[in-house]
Amino acid sequence: MPQLSCQNLTLGYEGKVVISGFSFTVNTGDYLCIVGENGSGKSTLMKTLLRLKMPMSGQIVMGDGLTPNEIGYLPQQTIVQKDFPASVKEVVRSGCLNRCGLRPFYNRKEKRMADENMEKLGVKNLAHRCYRELSGGQQQRTLLARALCAAQKILLLDEPAAGLDPKATDELYTLIKKLNDSGMTMIMISHDIAVSLKYASHILHLGTQSSLFFGKTEDYVISETGLIYTGLEGEQT
Repeated sequence: MPQLSCQNLTLGYEGKVVISGFSFTVNTGDYLCIVGENGSGKSTLMKTLLRLKMPMSGQIVMGDGLTPNEIGYLPQQTIVQKDFPASVKEVVRSGCLNRCGLRPFYNRKEKRMADENMEKLGVKNLAHRCYRELSGGQQQRTLLARALCAAQKILLLDEPAAGLDPKATDELYTLIKKLNDSGMTMIMISHDIAVSLKYASHILHLGTQSSLFFGKTEDYVISETGLIYTGLEGEQT
C-alpha cells in the first residue's frame, strides 16, 4: 500500500487553476523528484502535501500507517533564516517541538534524537556554534538535521541546495541519498535535472496536460517529455 496517494489533483490559488488532473503515488523508500518549469505548480503541490493549502479537487490519501506528524520539511532558506541568532543545537532540537505538545522542555529522548541527527549530518562538533556564523553548507546540514527530528517516514525538500557552492551541493545530495538508502522516503523539488536523474527513483514532471509525467526515472528519460526537458531529443536513433 502506498505511503502517499494523490488522486486526480487540481491545484491553484485565489480561484485560479495552476495545474489539473494529475495523479501519483509514493511508496516507502521512494526518492521522488518534482521537476518542471517555473509556475508549473511545484511549490503549490509542496504546500498542499504539507496541508498548508487544500486541493481545488481530488484527494491526498495517506497509507501504510503514515500520519501527518511523521513528515518532515526542509524549505528554501530566506535571508532572515540565514541570520537566525541561535546555536546549532537549539535549531536542531526545535525540530522536536511538535512532539513536545504542551511541555515547555525537551525530554531525554528528544535530546538524544537531536544529538543523533547532528552526528548523522556531520554537525555535532558545531553544536554550540551560532547558526548565523556557519557556512551555507553547514547551515543546510543543520536544517536537514532539524527536519529529521520532525520526520519519521517522509522528508519533503524544496530546492535544498539552492545557493550552495558545488562542493557543498555535492556533499548535501550525498547525505540525502544516504538517508534515503536507510529507508527515509524523499520528495524533493529540484530545478537541477542532472541531480534528479542521478538520485531519484521516480520523477513527477509538472506542466501542461501534454507534458505531465509520473513514473520511474529510467522511463522518464526515454519519454517524450523527458527527452525534451533533458535536452536529449535528437540524440536518439
